[in-house]
Amino acid sequence: MLKEADITAVIPPVKSRKEQRAYSHELYRARHVIENVFRALKRWRGIATHYAKLTASFIAAIHVRCLFLYL
Repeated sequence: MLKEADITAVIPPVKSRKEQRAYSHELYRARHVIENVFRALKRWRGIATHYAKLTASFIAAIHVRCLFLYL
């Protein structure tokens, strides 16, 4: 199905699989970093429950949390 849509796989196959498919190691690493950032953001209660009433204050909270994660 992926071949028909001209999509490359990002997730590596299971090691016990008889026929191993190719995947991009660099894209998989980037995807993993992004998933970790989203997981860290969801752990912060203010962002996970969307307490901010205004979009601007919600985006500001995300920026503060990302800055905290970066440092």
